[in-house]
Amino acid sequence: MTATVITGISELTTNEPELGRLTEAAVVVDGERVVWVGRSADEPVADERVDVGGRAMLPGWVDSHTHLVFAGDRTAEFEARMAGQAYSAGGINVTVEATRAASDEELAGNLRRLVNEAVRQGTTYVETKTGYGLTVEQEARSARIAADVADEVTFLGAHIVPAGESAESYVDVVCGPMLDAVAPYVRWADVFCETGAFDADQSERVLQAAKRRGLGLRVHGNQLGEGPGVQLAVRLGAASVDHCTHLSDEDVAALAASDTVATVLPACDLSTRQPLAPARRLLDAGVTVAIASNANPGSSYTTSMAYCVATAVLQMGMSVEEAVWAATRGGARALRADAGDGAVGVIRPGARADLHVLDAPSATHLAYRPGVPLTWAVWRRGQRVV
Repeated sequence: MTATVITGISELTTNEPELGRLTEAAVVVDGERVVWVGRSADEPVADERVDVGGRAMLPGWVDSHTHLVFAGDRTAEFEARMAGQAYSAGGINVTVEATRAASDEELAGNLRRLVNEAVRQGTTYVETKTGYGLTVEQEARSARIAADVADEVTFLGAHIVPAGESAESYVDVVCGPMLDAVAPYVRWADVFCETGAFDADQSERVLQAAKRRGLGLRVHGNQLGEGPGVQLAVRLGAASVDHCTHLSDEDVAALAASDTVATVLPACDLSTRQPLAPARRLLDAGVTVAIASNANPGSSYTTSMAYCVATAVLQMGMSVEEAVWAATRGGARALRADAGDGAVGVIRPGARADLHVLDAPSATHLAYRPGVPLTWAVWRRGQRVV
C-alpha cells in the first residue's frame, strides 16, 4: 500500500475527545484507514504528500437516513404543498407505482446518480431504505439493488399500507415472507409509526419480527404530531428514532435515558412546512442527536448534508460544532458505526479514511456561507474521489 500524508490543514475536526480540534494539522492515510493524526510540524514521512493549502478538514458526512431506491417524480405534490396543501404520508403511493414500473437498471442508475451527487458534496457513508416496492418481490429487488451501492441498507416494508390492502393483512406479509426475502441484503428494519401509516401495535409487530431475525431496529416517529414512535423506539432498544418533530417532555426524558439516537431531518421539516425538530431542547436534555438528509422524491429531495447543517445552526439553535458532530459522528452513532476498527464519522488512527476538505479555513463557514458549495476534496475509503 501507499501511505499519503495530507498536510496544510488549517483546522482539523476529529470528533475524538482525546484528539480534539487541531490547528495546523496533518493526517496520514494508508489503504482504507487513517494511521496517524497530529500537528503538521510532527508529520511523518510518507510515500505521497498532499498539501491542502490552509483549508479545513472534517470527517465525511454520514447520512444515516435516506430513501434512494425509487423512480418517478413528485414535483406536483411539492408545488401543492407550497400552495398550502398539508403534507400526508399517502403521497408515497405515487412513488410506489413509479418504482414498481421501473427496471432494475433504472433503479440502480438513479441510486448511483444520487449517491455520487452526495459524495461530491462530502458525504462518504450512506444508509438507504427500501419502502417503495411494498410487495415481497419488489422489496427484495430494492434491497438487493441497494446492497450493491449503499454502505447500510434498511428494510422499510412498513412504509405505508399499499392502496387497496388492509393494514393487518399487510403487516402479516411484512413480518413473514417479505422479511424472509429481504433479510440477506439488509442490516436494519424500520417502520413508519405515524398517523396515516402504522399504529403502535402494528409497528411493534414489525419491529419484534425483525428483532427475532437479528436485524437492528430504527423507527420513523413523531413527524406529524406527538405519537407512540419515540416511546416504542426506546422501549425496544432501537438504534435511532428519526424525525422527532413533535415531542412531549416524556419523550425527551425517555431519549435522554436511553442509547437511542434522535435523528433530526431539517430539510424534510422545511419541505413539508412542519416545525423544525427541537434539536436544542434535545441536546440540553443530554440526548444524542444526529442530522440526516432524508433524501427522497416526496418530502426532502436533497442530498446536501451541508444544507442540513446550515439549517441546524441558523434555525435550530445548534452550534457549528454540534451540527457538524451530529452530521458525522452522530449519524455514525445512529448506525452503530462510530466505534472500533474502520469506524466512520471520526478521524483517528484505525478509522476508515473518509475525509472532507472544505474550501474554507474553518467549519464555521458551513453556516457563515450557507448555500455556497464548499467541498474542495473528498477521500472515501482512502481514495480521493473529489
